[in-house]
Amino acid sequence: MADRSLRGMRLGAQSLQSEEGVSFSPRATHTYACASCGRETTMVFAAEAEAPETWECRYCGQEATLLVDDKPVEVDRAEAKAPRSHWDMLLERRTEAELEELLQGRLNYLRSRRGQEQNA
Repeated sequence: MADRSLRGMRLGAQSLQSEEGVSFSPRATHTYACASCGRETTMVFAAEAEAPETWECRYCGQEATLLVDDKPVEVDRAEAKAPRSHWDMLLERRTEAELEELLQGRLNYLRSRRGQEQNA
C-alpha cells in the first residue's frame, strides 16, 4: 500500500484490493421454470452443491421447478412427513395399557393425599 497514494480518494469509492491470486470456486448455473407465470429463473450455485428441486419464482413468487435437459423435474412429495401430535409421540414410548396403569397409580396417589382413599 506504500506504493499507492490515498490522497484525493473518496471514502468507499474504490477498493485498493485486487483480485490477483484469488481463485474462485467452480459454479454451476441451474434454470427453474414457473408454471404460474411461464418465466424462467436462473440461479448460480457452487458446482459441488446439489440444486434444490424447487425455487421461488423471482417474478411472481410461486414455486418454480428445476429444468434438466429443458424438462421439468418430477417433484416427489411422498417424503413429506405428517406432523406428529403429542399423543403419537407418547404412544411411541408406551402402550395404552402402561398409560392406563400410570394414570390409575397417579389418581390413587392424589386421592390418598386428599384423604379419599378408594379401593379399586
